[in-house]
Amino acid sequence: MLATLLTVFLGIASFFVLHRLFGRRRREGEPPLIKGWIPFLGKTLEFRKDSHQFLQRLQQKHGDIFTVLIAGKYMTFVMNPLLYPAVIKHGRQLDFHEFSDAAASATFGYPAVRSGKCPGMSDKIQKLYLLLQGPALNSLTQTMMGNLQVILRHRLASTQVAKPECDWWEEGLYQFCEHVMFEATFLTLFGRPPQANKDPKIYLERIRWIDTLRENFRKFDAMFPLLIAGTPIGLLRKTKSIREKLIKFFHPDRMKEWTSPSEFIQSRTELFQQYDILKDMDRAAHHFAILWASVGNTIPACFWCVYHLLSDPQALTVVLKEIMEVIGEHDMEYIRNHNITLTREQLNRMVYLESAVNESLRLSSVSMNIRVVQEDFCLHLDPQCSVCVRKGDIVALHPRSTHLDPDIYPHPQQYQFDRFVKDGKEKTDFYKDDQKVRYYRMPFGSGATMCPGRFFAVNEMKQFVCITLLLCDMQLVVGHQKATLDSSRAGLGILPPANHITFRYRLKHPLKEREEGDRNE
Repeated sequence: MLATLLTVFLGIASFFVLHRLFGRRRREGEPPLIKGWIPFLGKTLEFRKDSHQFLQRLQQKHGDIFTVLIAGKYMTFVMNPLLYPAVIKHGRQLDFHEFSDAAASATFGYPAVRSGKCPGMSDKIQKLYLLLQGPALNSLTQTMMGNLQVILRHRLASTQVAKPECDWWEEGLYQFCEHVMFEATFLTLFGRPPQANKDPKIYLERIRWIDTLRENFRKFDAMFPLLIAGTPIGLLRKTKSIREKLIKFFHPDRMKEWTSPSEFIQSRTELFQQYDILKDMDRAAHHFAILWASVGNTIPACFWCVYHLLSDPQALTVVLKEIMEVIGEHDMEYIRNHNITLTREQLNRMVYLESAVNESLRLSSVSMNIRVVQEDFCLHLDPQCSVCVRKGDIVALHPRSTHLDPDIYPHPQQYQFDRFVKDGKEKTDFYKDDQKVRYYRMPFGSGATMCPGRFFAVNEMKQFVCITLLLCDMQLVVGHQKATLDSSRAGLGILPPANHITFRYRLKHPLKEREEGDRNE
């Protein structure tokens, strides 16, 4: 036994030594190389623990550009936002689409789109994203407004049924945002399955299908960081069967029975039907991927929007006042009993709401912008700076370092709801080293790889904030702890909270009635 253990130990030790002696070495002209002692993993554990602090330490030691081994990939980080435009313009030599296609197909379970088996489909899919912006966004806005109000009114009614003697209802803020936004977004994009068309009064029966879908989605999403990193789904316990259930939910035979799908989903369905090589489950998997894309980051983003507003009385007052000014002369009694209409044009006029949303995104976004190097070449970043990169490596921008740069944003860790407002208009001029920063806020990526659904996402965040503030009195519970970021999803969009935040809410009362109720508590 002792001899066996000694052999294993010597084998492992030899592997580590060989990694150090014969592994990759830095070539002339390349950035500093940080490999770590652990083969393949490299600096993965340190990066996952706190990517921002980890990269800040490396920047202080090695400068603005360096290469790190993370999960088997050599990633060259460009940390200075003034150098971002030079990276983004190298579309031919630094590509994103091939990488994203391979990662998405493995994660969501459909054949790679750019494999050549479905000629032209990738370009057609990209064109369909125009149905989530511009004039097409008007009808989505109206549908979303209606769905949000129906769902929230039902939720408020159910609290009164559960506790008729209690005016306030306590709940986890994240769970509240998740329940409302998951169902509203699903209905807006995909339409209504037959079970969603039951009498709204039979609330518990009506929502059973969405509860099951949301629960399965939550389980899958918990494994998403491992899947997108390339972990085989078979190694992740029940994740494969959960993904299969989610995909089956979008089977074409089932979707035929759904009413009022958006033009975006209808067009995607028609596109997939044009390719006979796609099986029904392949088509369903594409729809499941859109469900994840539409809510995976929007739900935590809505949480942070509401949380920061409830934590800042001045911000809450200013934003609610702006909303009331835009919707016009509606008193609280009218708002309680009638659906409110807010057009996209009206939402765009709310500069303080827009700023509050963008400030929440700045503080919670950890997306990385990555490009795969297509050939060995010298990347020219400015007249005084160029680095050599190798084919197959990744060049990465880390916008969170920009979002928390004190040279660009004074007191960067503080929430300032009006940070993006200047003279009553959107502020777009931010500087570093006396130079204007072009990419100062990047929660949705950059260049040709920007999230194609970003306009729809921001629109529905603003709608969610408007409707909840108009219909509900909301408060964080007394003595609540401060919400912190869950860093386990580093590099993957908007971080959810790491801790449970409880708040209380109720149907908004007319002012006099509300004041009397508060005095009686």
